[in-house]
Amino acid sequence: MPWCRIFFLFLVLSLRNSESFPNNKIEDTDEDVEPAEFDIVEDKIESKNETLCDQCSPELCPAALGCRAGIVLDSCGCCSECGNLEGQPCDLDSRNSFYGLCGSDLQCKIDISDLGLGEVPEPQCFCKLQEAVCGSDGRTYMNICQFKEAAYSTVGLSVQGSGPCRTVPFIKVPPRNLVNVTGSTVAFLCEVFAYPMAIIEWRKDGNDVILPGDDPHISVQSRGGPLKYELSSWLQIEGLTPGDAGSYRCVSHNALGSVSASAVLGALGPDEMSAYLTENMTDMFGYDQPRDYDEDYY
Repeated sequence: MPWCRIFFLFLVLSLRNSESFPNNKIEDTDEDVEPAEFDIVEDKIESKNETLCDQCSPELCPAALGCRAGIVLDSCGCCSECGNLEGQPCDLDSRNSFYGLCGSDLQCKIDISDLGLGEVPEPQCFCKLQEAVCGSDGRTYMNICQFKEAAYSTVGLSVQGSGPCRTVPFIKVPPRNLVNVTGSTVAFLCEVFAYPMAIIEWRKDGNDVILPGDDPHISVQSRGGPLKYELSSWLQIEGLTPGDAGSYRCVSHNALGSVSASAVLGALGPDEMSAYLTENMTDMFGYDQPRDYDEDYY
């Protein structure tokens, strides 16, 4: 019995040795055979030398369609593709290897002025010329790149003149209706675009009295922005009272005309405010109030 075990162990070791050190000779010949791994490595080296760029055939390139920012060359410099639009990420160099290249009249750069805490700067496409232009549609485009994007999808659109279009004020963000509890602070916002620049005034309930007047708990603040040729104005009421309820009107005018927009303010006591919130919970939050179910349901 012990001799059988020794013989079996010797046989297993022999088989393992033969697998670990294969004979690289073909039977009935004395020629050595290279392992298959060497053939694979050589194939990979040759494939690296024959890159896609070396095989470029411009006549086989797909057509670049819908390019609102113009056409650029791909990473091989062979085929045409759409350039990136203003605000899109881009490659800082000209290799077009990751994000892509910016279209015409655009340049790729990093803007760190608007970075928040912990944010990583990312290169983006910016229009080289930031002067506004006036389109034949009467619309002001903040730069030539925005105009070209619009002209791509608007037949016959042309530049009417440099600079913004002269226009009566246009209220981009009108004041919204507000309801709040007495004693709180509320504020209306009104954003206006106009050229020449406009002014904004606030009035209440159709009166011609310009707020805040001599009321100490009402204040009005205005500033330029958020974009060029825009003006933002806030009307703030501190210590809301029932007498403050009513309709408030934002009036904007320049040398070419005027425009206005109104919003309603509601002032409710604590109990009224609670009932109001209960009745309007569905509209404000998008779900029904929870209710008790007496019956079983599955």
